Amino acid sequence: MIKKNRRNPDERPVNDDVVEEKDVGERLQKVLAQAGFGSRREMEEWIAAGRVSVNGEPATLGMRVVAGDLVKTERRTIRVGEREHAVRILLYHKPEGEIVSRDDPEGRASVFDKLPKLRGQKWIAIGRLDFNTSGLLIFTTSGDLANRLMHPRFEVEREYAVRVQGTMTEEQMAQLLNTGVELDDGAVKFEKVEDEGGEGFNHWYRVMLKEGRNRVVRRSFDALGLPVSRLIRVRFGLVNLPPRLKRGMTAELGEGEVAQVLDWVGLNTDDADTEAPQSVHKPPANNVRRPRAATGRPRTPSRGRPGQTKAGGKR
Repeated sequence: MIKKNRRNPDERPVNDDVVEEKDVGERLQKVLAQAGFGSRREMEEWIAAGRVSVNGEPATLGMRVVAGDLVKTERRTIRVGEREHAVRILLYHKPEGEIVSRDDPEGRASVFDKLPKLRGQKWIAIGRLDFNTSGLLIFTTSGDLANRLMHPRFEVEREYAVRVQGTMTEEQMAQLLNTGVELDDGAVKFEKVEDEGGEGFNHWYRVMLKEGRNRVVRRSFDALGLPVSRLIRVRFGLVNLPPRLKRGMTAELGEGEVAQVLDWVGLNTDDADTEAPQSVHKPPANNVRRPRAATGRPRTPSRGRPGQTKAGGKR
């Protein structure tokens, strides 16, 4: 006889004939995070505070749940194992003139207005782009995934095409790469700065850094006396902006691509503290690829459509 002790894996069997089965089900905090409630650590705090119940009973830390269990929080209720609660990742080509917020006192257009509707879940923006910045914006239904990709300790690469008014000197490029630029909230150093050419007063650069402070790219170039006239994010981590994804349009990653992203950040296991691996150990899917080394040269943007990179293949 096997006793499925899924409610508290730390309890001991009642006698020697009972075998404890610790691996049945999923950790409750993981299920909640994947359903978009928040990060796994936040969900642990909710459970400890008595804000979660399972099948009508108060949840406890260490609890596991299986398909069919009814999990209820102060916000909403989910049924474990339902297909619509699988992790989803959505790519959006943000145009200029939209905010990354659900509420705006000024009534401006929001990126959330154009996203597909969800049942029992919500889209979580992975990072932000300011009102006048365009390019790749990633959404997910997994709070844990969003936390991994945004947390500073994972140093996820952000790559941009930047058009500035003027041209950088060799000394300024070296400063961005080596000593960094001092801003009001601390110094910032870029991992890559490449000259992409230009005509007249405007000049294009391809830059990459591993942080997402508010308006950090614009502020860095402003500090050099080179105002940014256009800014496009072309890559976030191992995810590219698909070249055929027009401004204002969305594209959802397939199951294989989602699995690759989860594997890259170390969320394919129950270990919430596993650090993100340095590379992907399988061929890239259509819209995801191996992160390019800091010395690798990106594809040159086509004239008139700067900042676009070629994805690994057709969807």
